[in-house]
Amino acid sequence: MVAPRRSRPNLFHICLLLCATGVVLVEFQLEPLNVTLLQGSDARFNATVNGTWEVMTWDVGGLMVLTLFQNTCQVISSSEQFSARFLCNDCVEFTINNVTRSGDPSPVICRVLGEYGFKTAHIYIQESGTVNIRGENVTVAQQGQQVEFQCVTSAWFPIATVKWTENGRAVNSSLYNTTSMADGDTFNSISILKFQAVRNTTVECQASVSSLTSPQFSSAFLVVVSRPTDWTVLIAVVVSIGGFALLVLLILGIIFCYKRRKEQPNYQDERRRARMHSQMSGGNAAEQSYENAGYLPEGSTSNTQTSVPPSRLTDSGFSQENASKVSEVVDDVNTNQARDGYSGAHINVGESGVRKHRHVTIV
Repeated sequence: MVAPRRSRPNLFHICLLLCATGVVLVEFQLEPLNVTLLQGSDARFNATVNGTWEVMTWDVGGLMVLTLFQNTCQVISSSEQFSARFLCNDCVEFTINNVTRSGDPSPVICRVLGEYGFKTAHIYIQESGTVNIRGENVTVAQQGQQVEFQCVTSAWFPIATVKWTENGRAVNSSLYNTTSMADGDTFNSISILKFQAVRNTTVECQASVSSLTSPQFSSAFLVVVSRPTDWTVLIAVVVSIGGFALLVLLILGIIFCYKRRKEQPNYQDERRRARMHSQMSGGNAAEQSYENAGYLPEGSTSNTQTSVPPSRLTDSGFSQENASKVSEVVDDVNTNQARDGYSGAHINVGESGVRKHRHVTIV
């Protein structure tokens, strides 16, 4: 059984208690029987003997290194590395300073001359090596990119236990892989951690053995650089929408101008409309037509007079009018023709008051 280091003061208290009360559980006791230490540490053992004894010896690695005499409290040591002291008459503390590792656990044997016999304990010495993250800091240009960290441990005994943390939180063991190899009488390890970069992260690789009170570690930083915003797609969309909007506006403008031009009459249409309006407003010419009763066929002389008065054609039928009104009708026709710019045949009136013409056209 391996006794933790923090339990050693308790052993000292127990030894003092046994010495003070005189109560012993066994005649000869050695504690601890197994101890695990880092190389360079001090190993301590307590031997308790119930009764009177004269000589006690301590052997390390098969060699006697220290002798004690109870009567005189004398301590004889073979080296400054080994020491002992009396805690009370029945309890002795044996110390090995700056322990070093050998191939096999070093046996520590305590002998009490006489009928007490001996007890054996074992020392297991471990070595703490180095730990380092290769490459140290890593910088990535975008989120979601896979990153890799390698942690190397060297000169550890036994094989170091490697763990990873991200921002102080333990990483699941499924995210990293650790391999170890022997290097003489020590071991080296390589641990590879892979994960997706999400944000800036502090990565820590920890290596430890059972005798370490706190693990050794190496840290690295993952920096996720925010890429500048890519406006290419947005600009393309805006340009496309703007171009389409301008095209629509151009088409609408063309349609509007065409309709406005079509609604606005040209000069010929305006002139034709004005002529029709003037004809309709001049003496109800659009509603009435006159028959020139004074018409003489060709070959007739102007001084031949007819007794037939002119007739008027209306919606209700024909009616005769006085010959004196013929001149008025003709005057009206000539007046309208003059006003409308009519360039047709003119009607000539003779001295006899009878007008002779070839035709009269009223529109």
